[in-house]
Amino acid sequence: MFIIMLQEKKKVALISVIAAVFITGFKLVIGLLTGSLGILSEALHSGLDMVAAIITYFSVRVSDRPADMEHNYGHGKVENLSALIETILLLVTCVWIIYEATNRIMSGKGLELNTTQTIFSFIVVITSIVIDAWRSRKLYAVAKKHNSQALEADALHFSTDIWSSAVVLLGLVCVKIYEWAHLQIFFYADSFAALFVAVIVLFVSYQLGRKAIDVLLDKSPKDTKETVRQILKSYPEIKHYHSLKARTAGADTFIKFNVHFDPDLSLRQVHEVCDKIEAEIQSHVTRSEVYIHPEPDEKSHIEKEVDDEII
Repeated sequence: MFIIMLQEKKKVALISVIAAVFITGFKLVIGLLTGSLGILSEALHSGLDMVAAIITYFSVRVSDRPADMEHNYGHGKVENLSALIETILLLVTCVWIIYEATNRIMSGKGLELNTTQTIFSFIVVITSIVIDAWRSRKLYAVAKKHNSQALEADALHFSTDIWSSAVVLLGLVCVKIYEWAHLQIFFYADSFAALFVAVIVLFVSYQLGRKAIDVLLDKSPKDTKETVRQILKSYPEIKHYHSLKARTAGADTFIKFNVHFDPDLSLRQVHEVCDKIEAEIQSHVTRSEVYIHPEPDEKSHIEKEVDDEII
């Protein structure tokens, strides 16, 4: 099952890289052939996307390696680091969009393309939108299935590219309308639309970056802790529990807590209950590693501990 999951994640990440290489190369060739600065700028943008896709591919390959002597908790945080890098790249993209839009508005220059450039520009942009929509959907599906933040970040990156490409397409349409109708509003329509997209990208980047940083700083996942609390409350053998801690690393979740049992229970009985609790938690929290420290429910133990929860 683990091998199948890893193969699926690597496959979709590799497809994303191949698509990024194709789009970047296509835009670069058309930009050089037509001499269009706009298309060459899009090629540069796609080159940034290609770097992001390559980072995601290698992070997926590394993140699911098993724990070893030097990395006792596995390599899952490589995915979260990759997501943070993708966030930075998204912010760079956003800065680029804002710069281009404000520069056109301030300078009074809109898109000016000849007929040949316009035709190729339409072909490049529409092709880019179709490919980005397809791979974004594929990445999201696998990311959700395997709880992969790196693939989720990659999918988010390319979904924002759809918006930016749509703005470029809007700009091309506005150029043609301006040429036919000479309505001044269409001259800057794509620039204002680009600023709107930049706001969306900023919001998305903030959400993605905060999530990546939370994991890198071992912020406790609230939903996971609440799930564990509800499970523990369903076991009458448990008198108290405390020191409940949880953290995530990539797709893995690590959970630990102390539980108090009746001192008269045998070691075998305590062990059996702990096994049941562990299995139930793992059935609710996928790819979780659970550590349970049992203690006798005696006054000497209770006085030493500050209970997080009392059942």
